[in-house]
Amino acid sequence: MRTHRPSPALQATSDAAICLSLLLPTGNAAADWPRFRGDNGSGVSQEADALPTQWSEAKNLRWTAELPGAGNSSPIVVSGRVIVTCWSGKNPPADLKRHLVCFDSKTGQQLWVKEVAPAAPDEPYRGMFTENGYASHTPASDGERIFAFFGLSGVMAFDLAGNELWTAKVGAGVDPNQWGTASSPILYNDLVIVTAAAESTSLVALRKDDGKEVWRQEGEGLSGCWGTPVLVDAAGRQELAIFVPGELWGLNPDNGKLRWYALGPRSRTVCNSAAAHDGIVYAIGGRDGGSMAVRAGGKGDVTNSQIVWDSAYRGGISTAVVDGGLIYNVNG
Repeated sequence: MRTHRPSPALQATSDAAICLSLLLPTGNAAADWPRFRGDNGSGVSQEADALPTQWSEAKNLRWTAELPGAGNSSPIVVSGRVIVTCWSGKNPPADLKRHLVCFDSKTGQQLWVKEVAPAAPDEPYRGMFTENGYASHTPASDGERIFAFFGLSGVMAFDLAGNELWTAKVGAGVDPNQWGTASSPILYNDLVIVTAAAESTSLVALRKDDGKEVWRQEGEGLSGCWGTPVLVDAAGRQELAIFVPGELWGLNPDNGKLRWYALGPRSRTVCNSAAAHDGIVYAIGGRDGGSMAVRAGGKGDVTNSQIVWDSAYRGGISTAVVDGGLIYNVNG
């Protein structure tokens, strides 16, 4: 029996990437996109109007804006603002600064920028870490506040004007592979949930109002995990699903306790996130191969009871999109 899952008792960058562009949708109004992969974490827009399939400097491009530095995070859109993280420094981590930048979504005008100096010595900029960098976490917003995860510097909350509200540390460790950290925060009720895999091999839930820790779930299986959890509706009950090396977990988002797990193909790392649709969680394997679909809502070991299908498909680093009865995935 593997013991690296949570205890039942406790039950990515080039220096030249400095430009942000906004494509022009066919309609006039645009819905918010408040977290990694959109408001429901699916990567599927809820708007009826389609995005353009062709663009250039002269066609379907509304504006571009220069950023202070590079980053692998995704921008979010909330209340007419586009918000993104990036980092700068000619000799990192000695002169490292992270940035939270806000633009007007209609004009591209920079509204404000918040510079965040490291609160602790950060990882050396060398090897494969250079492909990840210091700003790979996508921020999240509840429409009133912005929550950004800055690795060893912790989780920070800002209001929409860029004023800092609170900071919470979630761990002091670094990734043993020297690949850095990348998981993005998600919001559930009054909680900010963060995968502090490199920092403390933990999932940590913080109170949105003041950053106080509500629960922490440790598990050695989080070592080698760069994915972001996804919320899934299991017959009216919300569950927090996360794909980790060799397993898929379902937890109670209110207290972090493990509800179920399914064994999958053995893998040393998981760089992508699980996807959920209609009560089923999809884990598309990485470079080691192996994918599976698991019906949420089980209890304990559901390897022999809740797996809908499994496959040897190798998905790479990208996170899949499930829509219209199909799974879309980019690989290689």
